[in-house]
Amino acid sequence: MPRGDKSSYTDKQKRQAEHIEESYEARGLPKETAEARAWATVNKESGGGKKSGSGRAKARVSSSKAKAKSPTRPAAKPKARRSASSAKKASPARRARKPAGAAKPKTSAVRRTSRTRAKS
Repeated sequence: MPRGDKSSYTDKQKRQAEHIEESYEARGLPKETAEARAWATVNKESGGGKKSGSGRAKARVSSSKAKAKSPTRPAAKPKARRSASSAKKASPARRARKPAGAAKPKTSAVRRTSRTRAKS
């Protein structure tokens, strides 16, 4: 099969490539560039031409549409991989000891020295 042969693609993939190519041409791209980008898009979304064999996994779609459909995404790092300092900062005991809005009691050095002088 020569390079660039489209016989290994399904009818649906060919239709998709044609539609994508037309939209690129409508944006003002040359025909050759539009065709190349269209087939690259089809390859990315479907994993290439027809695949034979049973039990093949479905091609992963890494488009922004697929990401938008996923309801939840896992955390950036699992708890085990966080650094010790991050774990320390997030510990409930640390938060309980130091409330967010609590201020330190103010003590004045002047007041302490004036009391000690009065007693002497």
